[in-house]
Amino acid sequence: MKITVSKEALLQPLQAVSGIVEKRQTLPILANILLKVANSELTLTATDLEIEIRTSVNIDTEGEVAFTLPARKLIDICRALPDGALISLDIGADKAVLRSGNGRFSLGVLDANDYPSIEPSESAVQLTLPETVLKTLIEKTHFAMAQQDVRYYLNGMLFEMKNGGIRTVATDGHRLATAYHEIDVQPGDPEQIILPRKAISELNKLLTHDDEPITLEISKNHLRLNRGKTLFISKLIDGRFPDYQKVIPKSVSNVAVIDKAVLKEALLRTAILSNEKYRGVRFQLSDNRLDLLAHNPEQEEAEEFIEIDYQGDNLMIGFNVSYLIDTLNVIDSDSVQIGFNDANSSSTIDDMNNEATNYVIMPMRL
Repeated sequence: MKITVSKEALLQPLQAVSGIVEKRQTLPILANILLKVANSELTLTATDLEIEIRTSVNIDTEGEVAFTLPARKLIDICRALPDGALISLDIGADKAVLRSGNGRFSLGVLDANDYPSIEPSESAVQLTLPETVLKTLIEKTHFAMAQQDVRYYLNGMLFEMKNGGIRTVATDGHRLATAYHEIDVQPGDPEQIILPRKAISELNKLLTHDDEPITLEISKNHLRLNRGKTLFISKLIDGRFPDYQKVIPKSVSNVAVIDKAVLKEALLRTAILSNEKYRGVRFQLSDNRLDLLAHNPEQEEAEEFIEIDYQGDNLMIGFNVSYLIDTLNVIDSDSVQIGFNDANSSSTIDDMNNEATNYVIMPMRL
């Protein structure tokens, strides 16, 4: 069978699904993408057995066929073709020949019947919300997720659906980020789910700041997201997320208001001479002044002060500078409010234009 499609029409769905394909696979077929043609529609599916993404595009081809092709090779060929190129795929039993212009590429085909599929159980909770809401909730919190932590439930993001809204929470044990949005939540089970880190990364790439509604279907072990012609399925992390409310300070005794851009630029400069392993920077606070101090094992030092709005106690407290910069990157307001209690207690960082977010950072001993 022969399929004809433009480069742009094929490349966009390819990019949407190919992100979950790993370079090294336990099963050879997982390095492939499943392509199905039926009713003048081309459907592309990719899976790593934990996540599945399926999307489709209309094409001017009759008949039905299903086959799999190597994901990385197919997308690399498509990207290398000139804009507006026309692609034809001639599908054989064990080879597919891709032609475009003067080029001819022969790719290996694996049997579509052997391609695995995730079959989630019946959904217990269904939510409909604007796409931009979910995108924003993920953007505001994803940076705080753990990476390869033995506490596997931290290697993902908590979604909490209760009290008339949805909240995302991420923490790696040293920092915490939460974001909240009011939506119509129906009572039901489950109220909390944990999506793995890779699923969050793919969702963040897939979603846009569009106001079109999307549907979330949540079952005991899976989340399904329907977005137009795209279906996203992910297994959930089976674990109990820590009580994040205990981490957020109920009150702070010292508050500093600081220009976000000035603080970020000063942190980036000071961090150059911080310890490359621990990335520690000291905050020395006094009346309307913040001194930033850093040093490293080579006995090199950096010091910079900035003017701030602060009338609290004189304090010396250390932070991982990367955690601070990550947080500043997702805050929209021109100024940030940082709350301190003492040198050994967690500090809060607040977006002054968004009360629906909370950021907490633990101090470092320097």
